[in-house]
Amino acid sequence: MMELHVILSPDIPALPVRTYLRQTQHISNSQWRRIKNSGTFRLNGEAVNLTQSTVHTGDILTFESEKHESPIEPQDLPLDIRYEDAALLVIHKPAGQVVHPLRPEPTGTVGNAVLGYYRRTEQVHGFHPVHRLDRMTTGLVLIAKEPQVQHQLTKKGLKAFHREYLALIRGHLEPPAGTIDLPIGFAPDSFIRHMVTDTGKPARTHYETVRTGIFRNESFMGELSLLHLRLDTGRTHQIRVHLAHLGHPLLGDDLYGGDMGLIDRQALHACSLTFIHPMTGETIHIADPVPNDMQQIIDGLCDIPFFLDAAEKS
Repeated sequence: MMELHVILSPDIPALPVRTYLRQTQHISNSQWRRIKNSGTFRLNGEAVNLTQSTVHTGDILTFESEKHESPIEPQDLPLDIRYEDAALLVIHKPAGQVVHPLRPEPTGTVGNAVLGYYRRTEQVHGFHPVHRLDRMTTGLVLIAKEPQVQHQLTKKGLKAFHREYLALIRGHLEPPAGTIDLPIGFAPDSFIRHMVTDTGKPARTHYETVRTGIFRNESFMGELSLLHLRLDTGRTHQIRVHLAHLGHPLLGDDLYGGDMGLIDRQALHACSLTFIHPMTGETIHIADPVPNDMQQIIDGLCDIPFFLDAAEKS
């Protein structure tokens, strides 16, 4: 059930229900018909005539707008929920799972798991991801329960929600903090999918080195860095392409030349998500701990001065 808390500017004391939904929630004509015919619409808890009613600041609207069948098959799969309300869902995506069903892979995805969860909890919603993560990237994914909520967030792009990441690379970046402002486009005649190119679209990645140290085990010894990254744009593989272009691909990123000796996936984790709730205007912040495979590498880092001192004494 969708719930909206009406907020109008002081110079607009009231609006017809349909005008309010079209202007603020971007309800399409087909969605309006589904709402009107659903028999579920309530204004402050009361059934009303939709074509004759107006809304004022402080009113509460509730309705179900999506009763058509989704092409995605609901499945009873594990779903790690980090936040949920009437309009939104935030989940932790594990490595190895894709967000949306693909033609060669129609099941086992986040979409199948979310619809299975809705079925178990008797919720009537579709699957409307606001953004996606690569198959082997872990972390937070924001999902709208209704298409108009998805539209509200995606129309503003990264101004509406901010994603932050942690990543592991070999070596260190100079300077230790900065901005990578290089366009990204398709890579022609190459096994890699994207690359930095003058003909690409603008892409801007802010980074900060959290820690640099030496990692050593029976099969590996070398300098590693833990990075904190924030995006101003959302190009496909943006972090992976930018870091590879600088000569420091993510650990485990075999597509872009990363070292495969310590981790069997790209060492990239969507650790933080902040967004302005499209219904309430509230700022929501959610953090996600680093997964075990990355944390074990971080825990094994030895500060460089300490490592050198120990080596000299041995």
